[in-house]
Amino acid sequence: MQNNNEGTSSHINVNFSQNLNPWFITGFVDAEGSFILNINSKSDLKNKWGVRASFKITLQLRDKALLEQIQSYFGVGNLYIVGSSVSYEVNSLKGLENIIAHFNKYFLITQKYSDFELFKLAITLIKGEEHLSIEGLHKLVNIKASMNRGLSDKLIKEFTNLFPIIRPKIPNQIVPDPYWIAGFTSGEGCLMVRVRNSSTNLTGYRVELVFQITQHARDNILIMSLIDYLGCGNFRERKGGLAGDYIVYKLSDITDKLIPFFDKYPILGVKFLEYNDFKLVSDIMKKKEHLTKKGINQVIKIQSGMNSKRSK
Repeated sequence: MQNNNEGTSSHINVNFSQNLNPWFITGFVDAEGSFILNINSKSDLKNKWGVRASFKITLQLRDKALLEQIQSYFGVGNLYIVGSSVSYEVNSLKGLENIIAHFNKYFLITQKYSDFELFKLAITLIKGEEHLSIEGLHKLVNIKASMNRGLSDKLIKEFTNLFPIIRPKIPNQIVPDPYWIAGFTSGEGCLMVRVRNSSTNLTGYRVELVFQITQHARDNILIMSLIDYLGCGNFRERKGGLAGDYIVYKLSDITDKLIPFFDKYPILGVKFLEYNDFKLVSDIMKKKEHLTKKGINQVIKIQSGMNSKRSK
């Protein structure tokens, strides 16, 4: 594992011409961040259980520059590189105070809000050293039971008398700022160019642009609110009802609403490169050049280097 707490990067330039907006960071953390409470057994019999709280964001290594910007914003924490992934982590109580101060002011609006409120309760107990007593440890286990994915089988077996704390309700899921959408899209947004065979077009192909954000059904209200906020798009419930999509595929909505929005409130990270390609294809389609052989070849070339096919 490589530890890197430097503020520079030799990776791809992905639109860091400005300081990160605080609401961008909250939107990005709503998409990609984690508030973690670890409770693990120790070999030391005097203190059988170890407790550790941390804030973490893990991305692909090619997005290291974005995590460096976030690290610089908070002024705490370190970067850790493992294989093709890079994580920004804050583990110290003093550092976590910086994290908590930010989200108290620039509040989360997905299910991360509930995890954050529980995380704050845990930090209060740890700062008071209550985790060193069996009573305090039980309180932390009850908090952890309601966070993220809950308790491991080992903890459930060890702590049988559980009373999981009620998850705090999200006060509202109203988008607080346009930069929140830019941050959330930088994490969860999907910009797709689809090229399909077509017998009705002279080029033999049909081109579609799709902008999509997918979330768990628990955040459907938030996802549906994007329709009114951005003035376009539709909501689609996934089969089984466990997730929902905000989806925009109408070309005029993409060129007249989405692109002007993200030009003003930029997507950052590697996804900025996807946005640039998405925008290039929208320009080609707006001019109807995709209906020519030269234009469709250009679209195919752009599409062949996007998303998972983009060179590292």
